Amino acid sequence: MNFNNAQFEKAFGTFAQLEESNMPEVCFCGRSNVGKSSLINKILNRKSIARVSSKPGKTVTINFYKVDNMRLVDLPGYGYAKVNFSERERWSELMEGYFKSNRDIKMAFQLIDMRHPATDFDLSMLDFLSQMGIPFTVVLTKADKLNKTETNKRLEAIVKELGPFAKDTKIIPFSIQNNTGAEALREIIETAIS
Repeated sequence: MNFNNAQFEKAFGTFAQLEESNMPEVCFCGRSNVGKSSLINKILNRKSIARVSSKPGKTVTINFYKVDNMRLVDLPGYGYAKVNFSERERWSELMEGYFKSNRDIKMAFQLIDMRHPATDFDLSMLDFLSQMGIPFTVVLTKADKLNKTETNKRLEAIVKELGPFAKDTKIIPFSIQNNTGAEALREIIETAIS
């Protein structure tokens, strides 16, 4: 698979706009500002194919990127408190619609900021993916922000925090700064869609 051969396809803001799935998909889930768009840019060896913002809650659409014969899907982040009720409702309908519309989702990457414990939102998302029968990998973003001792402590702690979801789950530390984890994620994607 040529990850350099990626193109932005479409963005959808409501479930009614979503087109049917006709290719395998790999999606990226996580709270607002956890680094989903930055991670996609790194995997695709591009600086700004996915739009990045320092303000949480900027990705409000589902964004599709075509790579060869599959798609990467950047999902809107959850858990941003400064969003009004109608926006939360739209987000909920969009996300549920995406996951329940018979798409060929081969893998979900659940992103968690490595510096902080997994949130209730993170655990709810893993529970949802598990109930939907969607395979997932946990990606611990911002790994470069911790030293080696802190990293080891967080890796031990995350297994306890994830509880039953840690069993047989790959947990990959990731950093856009020092390229940690990017190649491992590319390999997981290639294996998932083969």
